[in-house]
Amino acid sequence: MAEQRSRSLSTSGEALYEILGLEKGVTHDEIKKCYRKLALKHHPDKNPDNPQAAETFKEINNAHAILSDVSKRNIYDKYGSLGLYVAEQFGEENVNAYFMLSSWWAKGLFAICGILTGCYFCCCLCCCCNCCFGKCKPSPPGGEDYECYVSPEDLEEQIKTDMESDGYTPIAMQPRNSNEKTQLIGDGHRTYQTDS
Repeated sequence: MAEQRSRSLSTSGEALYEILGLEKGVTHDEIKKCYRKLALKHHPDKNPDNPQAAETFKEINNAHAILSDVSKRNIYDKYGSLGLYVAEQFGEENVNAYFMLSSWWAKGLFAICGILTGCYFCCCLCCCCNCCFGKCKPSPPGGEDYECYVSPEDLEEQIKTDMESDGYTPIAMQPRNSNEKTQLIGDGHRTYQTDS
């Protein structure tokens, strides 16, 4: 399948019929009959000296698997190997919609509708105003402009001044045994605020 993707995908839908040596539009019984004949002829067990027989056998099996399935055959007949690839990616039920939307008239209609309604201009204008220039960014609740960032030095200084005003000094040592009390045990709770 990797080799098939490296080649350009066709839209004619004739290569699988050529592998089986058939014309487009043959019946299911003719496909089955031709497949059996070619599979017996190119089977790797019957051709141990020919390494090309295994590759040919794989191509024959792939062609038969696609052409014997009614839905895959319809997609292949209408859109070729590109249709099979789209069916693999998006599902068999979405192939018609994909090709309809990727047609030149659908793209043109989309462009004309966007230009006539001004939709492209509105989207561009909104993106520029909101994202690039930032003039339309929402204001914080309450209408006040809060400072969101507090430097660590300012926060340390506030903690030191709060401790000094309360009469406490910072703890510099850990307790040596479990009976020793520290300054952490106390009645009051300290609160630290970031706004002045």
